[in-house]
Amino acid sequence: MSNQLSQVYIDRIRAIHKDLGIPEDYEARYKLWIQPEAAETDLVNAGKDVFQRDQFLLPEVDKRWKVMRKAAQRDFVEISLVSCFRSVDYQKTLIENKLAKGQSMEEILNVSAAPGHSEHHTGRAMDLSTSGCEHLTEEFEETVAFQWLLNNGERYGFRMSYPKNNASGISYEPWHWAFEIY
Repeated sequence: MSNQLSQVYIDRIRAIHKDLGIPEDYEARYKLWIQPEAAETDLVNAGKDVFQRDQFLLPEVDKRWKVMRKAAQRDFVEISLVSCFRSVDYQKTLIENKLAKGQSMEEILNVSAAPGHSEHHTGRAMDLSTSGCEHLTEEFEETVAFQWLLNNGERYGFRMSYPKNNASGISYEPWHWAFEIY
């Protein structure tokens, strides 16, 4: 995956935004920049998620994820995948589905990155959970798994992307962690 964004890709993202009705000032307003989309051929199977679906990550991220998960298991902490790689088209479909259910664009953009702006496109992001916790809810912050991630995630190259009061204004997501490229 190249970190260079092609003009074709940027134009594609802009066209999707226009089609969906995403405000032209989205990037400035939410401080979320266009993310490169990993090629599916660059991804490896990271295992099953909590719904028994295959999930995919970049090879280095997958390696770090598995090392981190094993370290957590040694500490008797269970951490599970909920979601990893999402294509731009998949993110577009998520937003279309929310619009069809009557959610306003403002409501949607407060909890979901616009297509082209999600860290999930990169193959470096994971939504995580643990047993006994409703997935993708703030309840995750009350778990041993979340506390373990706060204390240890950075050691393996992972950080929580959307802490409380984050600069982008995206709702607090204690479950969303991304591998940082150093």
